[in-house]
Amino acid sequence: MTLDPEDSKIITLARASRARNGSAEGAAVRDETGRTYAATEVALSALRLSAVQVAVATAVSGGARALEAVALVTDGDGPSEDDRAVAAELGVKAILVAGPDGVPRG
Repeated sequence: MTLDPEDSKIITLARASRARNGSAEGAAVRDETGRTYAATEVALSALRLSAVQVAVATAVSGGARALEAVALVTDGDGPSEDDRAVAAELGVKAILVAGPDGVPRG
């Protein structure tokens, strides 16, 4: 699978966030202006958010009104229904999913 260079960039950002924090998953999003935001999951006893949810929340709190792309790096099964729903609400039809090695999954 050949990716657009900008999509490769957000996969790289998601991988870096995941590795830096030693997290199970990392995500990155690109908003309608081309700005990127990366995050990992939040797993506190009082708050649980997926990496996609945190990245989207960061983008929205930074002023994003729409997203061009969402990437998730995980060794798990992939995005949850909640991840898909939050991405769709901001205009993204499909989440790019890659393994920890950065290789996209079909």
